[in-house]
Amino acid sequence: MNFNALTDSLKDLENCTLCPRNCNADRHSGRPGFCKSDSSFSIASICIHKGEEPAISGTNGICNVFFTNCNLQCIYCQNHQISNNNLSHSINRMDLEEVVSQISDILNQGVNRVGFVSPSHFIPQMKVIIQAIQSMGYQPVWVYNSNGYDKAETLRGLEGMINVYLPDFKYMDAALASKYSGAPDYPVMAMKALKEMYRQKGAALITDDNGCAESGIIVRHLVLPGHVSNSLDVMRFLAGEISQRIHVSLMAQYYPTKNVEHHAVLGRGITIDEYRQVTDEMERLGMFSGWIQEFESCDFYRPDFTKPHPFD
Repeated sequence: MNFNALTDSLKDLENCTLCPRNCNADRHSGRPGFCKSDSSFSIASICIHKGEEPAISGTNGICNVFFTNCNLQCIYCQNHQISNNNLSHSINRMDLEEVVSQISDILNQGVNRVGFVSPSHFIPQMKVIIQAIQSMGYQPVWVYNSNGYDKAETLRGLEGMINVYLPDFKYMDAALASKYSGAPDYPVMAMKALKEMYRQKGAALITDDNGCAESGIIVRHLVLPGHVSNSLDVMRFLAGEISQRIHVSLMAQYYPTKNVEHHAVLGRGITIDEYRQVTDEMERLGMFSGWIQEFESCDFYRPDFTKPHPFD
């Protein structure tokens, strides 16, 4: 396989406008934009993950490719070890041959899904990986697992390539998005992105005989302490402007990382009552497709990317 020919296709990074930041950065020249990412394959971990939604992980798990850096900088991020743009992630740079080798090794273990985590600023590299894996004869289910801060026009270029979209929808409150993630335009951009995903996939989640997703959308929402009204507005948008039948994964797993452990609002976990208010609203809206978490999930979903396997 000619890996050099594939990586030659990364020219989109000469004037990067992949995500809503529209930095116009030349990522080949060492003049990075907001995400401070270059044109390399900067990947923190390629591993089997069995802790996603049942339709994503299935029995064997999913091969997750965790990109470094992020086009958001959420102050409460649970993956802050790899997403913080102020940290150097140079040790995570891989060449395409190594990436393909690690993914194919996992696929050979009976895993048939590959998820790209935080791919919004690495879409050209993601496309190259997909092309390389497919050229070897593999046809896994491709999952696009993003924070929701995507450009609709960029997503249009993924039509027919991505099988399952797995976006977050974090905020309907622009002030909250600005305060916690430095992106006051998050609600507007995420709404447009979700509508584009819906245009491509519709509301139905198509699954195989084992209940594993083969095509569709699953929208994730993390309930934040003290901000139930934001969560209620997210659900109302999804039901009213996307579809009541959209699959939603409502997460109770928030916990205060060391970055916000003393924060006046975010320095605690959510309460049972806060979570119940959101689940009650989903029921009122007729949203019955998807998953809710055990309230104690905050004690279990704590990755450590200093380990060879972050979720062990």
